[in-house]
Amino acid sequence: MTKDSDSRDDALMALLRETMDHARAGRTEKLVALLELGLPAGLRNQKGDSLLMLAAYNGHRETAAALLARGADPDGANDRGQRPLAGVAFKGDRLMAALLIAHGAEVDGLDGGGRTALMFASMFDQVDVVRLLLGLGADPRLADGGGATALTLAENMGATRSAELLRAALDADA
Repeated sequence: MTKDSDSRDDALMALLRETMDHARAGRTEKLVALLELGLPAGLRNQKGDSLLMLAAYNGHRETAAALLARGADPDGANDRGQRPLAGVAFKGDRLMAALLIAHGAEVDGLDGGGRTALMFASMFDQVDVVRLLLGLGADPRLADGGGATALTLAENMGATRSAELLRAALDADA
């Protein structure tokens, strides 16, 4: 390698870190400017987290919407199999969850452990997201890799409000 190529590599790595930071911090205008220069909307970091995953997880709806409008994958899992919808369900961001679903995120998409967004929302008693997901057809009967359903997980975590919603949904299906 030459000194010039090392310098270009360093500059490229700095640009990629800056791009990820823009997504994480919700600096939509700066991120969009880089995308318009040709950086892909599906760009990922060393952990496989996409720009969309970083923006969504950190609650930046405008940034997430800009990425989705430019072709970011609403279901793109990172290296651990985590999906953006599961991350926002865990955090209880109903509006971000609705945005992702409106752009094609699978309501019952599974992560690497076989868990759905409903399971994460239920475990952490994020009732607004539980209601949204159930209303959009999330299946409360699905079980993860260990055989636990959203209800089981909610009960195990002491998430009483979510457990109540899930029991009602299961009773309505019976």
